[in-house]
Amino acid sequence: MIGKTTEFLSNVKTELKKVTWPTRKETYGSTIVVIVLVLICAVFLWVVDSALSTAIRMLLK
Repeated sequence: MIGKTTEFLSNVKTELKKVTWPTRKETYGSTIVVIVLVLICAVFLWVVDSALSTAIRMLLK
């Protein structure tokens, strides 16, 4: 059991060395893109929700 755990951890360490980590600039840029897209989606859903609420209120009058 210990041998398999050691082998597994060794393989994990080897694979982590192959990873290309993003730079600070890339991480910052990606974060800004995510925040902007979330805001756009939130505004879109708010507009759709408001329009549907208004339409339903008008239909039920």
